[in-house]
Amino acid sequence: MTPRITVLRGARWADVEAGEVRSPAVIVVEGDRILAVNPVDLPPNPDEDIDLGDVTLLPGLMDMELNLLIGGPGGPEGLPSPMHGVQDDPAYRTLRGAVNARTTLEAGFTTVRNLGLMVKTGGYLLDVALQRAIDQGWHIGPRIYPAGHAVTPYGGHLDPTVFQRLAPGIMPLSVAEGIANGVDEVRACVRYQVRHGAKLIKVSASGGVMSHSTAPGAQQYSDDEFAAIADEAHRAGVRVAAHAVGDSAIRACIRAGIDCIEHGFLATDDTIKLMADTGTFLVSTTYLTEAMAVDRIAPELRKKAEVVFPQAQAMLPKAIAAGVRIACGTDAPAIPHGQNAKELCALVSRGMTPMQALRAATITSAELIEADGELGRLAAGYLADIVAVPDDPSRDIAVTLDVGFVMKNGVVYKR
Repeated sequence: MTPRITVLRGARWADVEAGEVRSPAVIVVEGDRILAVNPVDLPPNPDEDIDLGDVTLLPGLMDMELNLLIGGPGGPEGLPSPMHGVQDDPAYRTLRGAVNARTTLEAGFTTVRNLGLMVKTGGYLLDVALQRAIDQGWHIGPRIYPAGHAVTPYGGHLDPTVFQRLAPGIMPLSVAEGIANGVDEVRACVRYQVRHGAKLIKVSASGGVMSHSTAPGAQQYSDDEFAAIADEAHRAGVRVAAHAVGDSAIRACIRAGIDCIEHGFLATDDTIKLMADTGTFLVSTTYLTEAMAVDRIAPELRKKAEVVFPQAQAMLPKAIAAGVRIACGTDAPAIPHGQNAKELCALVSRGMTPMQALRAATITSAELIEADGELGRLAAGYLADIVAVPDDPSRDIAVTLDVGFVMKNGVVYKR
């Protein structure tokens, strides 16, 4: 069958690699890939010629930290119920994830990393199931890179029994669900996630703000355990993302060869330099530090947020100035699904230019998931993930909150 030819027209397009918005925009899509940008000659008789008018065409945006399976419908916006881990069965949770996936795609985010379940599922990797359903065309949503269950020790930040404050024996969990202690168990845990379809591994490296566990900065695995997690994942050909708020945990992860730091809120100047020197990625989730609904969390967690969030806001401008490889991530539903582009606005408020923020959500994110030859640019040969926003995002990044057109893999999902 001859691939479908679509011509997209707009007033402008973002050359993110060059850091410029160019005019005009004529993009030819053949099947699921971009055939040409502003070619001299257009193909005769395209199947569809779409003139979007006074818009800027962008590569599909990417969110490198969210969890589609919590938050969203069935509860208040933003943070889910503290008891969701024991109230929502796997079927209900997956259906919720399907709704959140569509919301995310329609917001212009065509690729996401789903980072780490923290619930009892009998060992099923629900984000892998959701990814397969979307890839097979059963449901509308972004391209998902699933992590399965986050690897966490007893009492760690992502131990569900800590989140729900459950008594011993109420909800027994296994390596299959991410609970692992010691080098042998963390290796087995990584192998289990990869065996059942995880495309990356997430590890709980330090305490967190939103859990009743250790202090946010406390390192939760030993250096030997971190090294085993990184070694096992890399030998399987997948990368590792570490929830790491505290400075010592961040440094331990970098020494172990872990690829990406999530949050990094309490990183010191020396650690920021170490991230830059080693090329370690940072997904800073900075918007949540000003927008998370902390009024709905327990008083002791609110107290932690009041201490940590200002330090996080002061850390990020230093990381930007130091040249750390920063990818876009929101930690939704810490902010509501569908409001992902507010992270771009926050990155600009912390010191990025609008084009640098777009790069974080396109080229740098594509590099993080090792898809930089396929995603993140409007260029011939790349997958046809294309979104349209009004006006010029290089002048006002907030226009990314108003996505009026979404194409993923050459298929139009929003017009």
